[in-house]
Amino acid sequence: MTILAPATSANLGPGFDSLGLAIKLHNTTKIKTQKFTQISVRGEGAQNTWIKTNNTFVNIFNEIYSTLNNDKKKFHFDFENNIPLSRGLGSSSAVIVGAIASAYKMAGFAPSKQKVLDTALKYESHPDNIAPCVFGGFNASIIEDGKVFSKKAHLDENLRAVLLIPDTAISTKKSRSLLPINYSVAECVNNLSHTGVLSACFFSKDYKNLRIASRDAMHEERRMQALPQLFIARKIAYENGALLSTLSGSGSTFFNLCFKEDAPRISKALENEFNAYKVLICELDNNGYEIS
Repeated sequence: MTILAPATSANLGPGFDSLGLAIKLHNTTKIKTQKFTQISVRGEGAQNTWIKTNNTFVNIFNEIYSTLNNDKKKFHFDFENNIPLSRGLGSSSAVIVGAIASAYKMAGFAPSKQKVLDTALKYESHPDNIAPCVFGGFNASIIEDGKVFSKKAHLDENLRAVLLIPDTAISTKKSRSLLPINYSVAECVNNLSHTGVLSACFFSKDYKNLRIASRDAMHEERRMQALPQLFIARKIAYENGALLSTLSGSGSTFFNLCFKEDAPRISKALENEFNAYKVLICELDNNGYEIS
C-alpha cells in the first residue's frame, strides 16, 4: 500500500492551536510485507540515522497494528519525505496520521477519517495540524472529551501557498518556551475576535479580508524575534499581493497565501531578499491523507 500525507500550516496568525490548512507537499510511504523489518528513507531526514533506528512512523504503526491484529508480520517501509523537518509545516503530524491510517489499512480495517483523527490525539495533543492532515482544506478545531470537533472549508483552486523556508530549524518545544504563562485580557480578546473573523473569511471565501483578520497578539511576534528576518518577509509578501502572511506553526517557515497569478511575483521578491532560503510555490490540498 501507499499513503500520502500532506504538509500543513497551523495557527494562521491568531488561531493558536486551533486553525490550520493543508498544502500539496506530501510525504509518501510505501509499505509491503516481508520476512524482516526494513526501513529506507529518501528526501528529508535521509541522512539522519535516528530516523532509521527509532522511526516514529514505524513505532506508531507497530503499536496500532498489534492492537488490531495478532499476527507477527514484518514490513518494509519506504519513505519519501518532502515535508521539511522542524520547520512548522506539520512533518510530525504527517508521520502520526500516516502511521495510524496505514496501520488500520494493513490490518484489514477501514476506519473513518474521524476515527483516525481522534486516535492521532494520543500522539499529538493539538488539532491544528492533525485535522487538516486528515481532512484537507481549512480546518477550525476544538477538543472536547478526548475527541476532535472540526469544521472544514474547501479551499479554492486559484489559491496558492508561497512558502519561505529558512535553513534554521525551530523545535515546537523551544518555540513555546518563548511564550508567557499569562496573557492580558486585551491580548485574549484580540485573538478570540480575529480567530472568529478569520474562520468566517475562509468559510465565506472572503479571502481579501484575511490580512486584517490574521493579526495575532499572543505568539507570532514573540516567536519571530528568534529569526527577525521574518518581519521583513511578511512586509515583502504583503507588498507583493499576499492575502495572508503568517508564521507557519511555531516556525521557522513563513506561510503566504495568495491568488495563483500573484504567486510568481511574491516568490521572486522573497528569493531576491532571501537567497539562502528555500522558496516553494504549492497548491493547497483539499483531500487530506490518501491511501492507494
